[in-house]
Amino acid sequence: MERWREEYGEIDVLVHALAYARREDLEGAFVDTSRDGFALALDVSAYSLVALTRAAAPLMEGREGSIITLTYYGSEKVIANYNVMGVAKAALETSVKYLAADLGPRGVRVNAISAGPIKTLAAMGITGFKTILDLVEQKAPLRRNVTQDDVARTALYLLSGLSSGVTGEIIHVDSGYNIMGM
Repeated sequence: MERWREEYGEIDVLVHALAYARREDLEGAFVDTSRDGFALALDVSAYSLVALTRAAAPLMEGREGSIITLTYYGSEKVIANYNVMGVAKAALETSVKYLAADLGPRGVRVNAISAGPIKTLAAMGITGFKTILDLVEQKAPLRRNVTQDDVARTALYLLSGLSSGVTGEIIHVDSGYNIMGM
């Protein structure tokens, strides 16, 4: 951030799209998650937002800055083979709310997009991912999976002045899947 300040001065937006957990901590039983694996997943997937926000916030003050991050429904409900990443995403979402409260008085907004499953390299590493895609397509009110473009349009909204009154929110972009019960 210091190099950025020296070269460009200020920033208007920050997009946090970082998450990681060891494969062995995603598969099997959550109770078998290692302490190191738990700490690593929380550090990379949740604390990194706090650290980046702390560094970026001074460059955003007075600019009506906007910070967004990406999360997933596995923070709200148990998803097979998501395990420690679900816990990390829950921590990430709560961090969004606390950061929004901290930075709101400085004019900086913080929000998250809870995207539905999208065929990405990272997602393909989740055992049973194809089944998740099929289930969302069958059960979501829009009867389709979301695309990267769907998520990108929501990101543009949250990063722009169109969402000037929105902060601390977790916006679902999942074809409505999250609203469905049994």
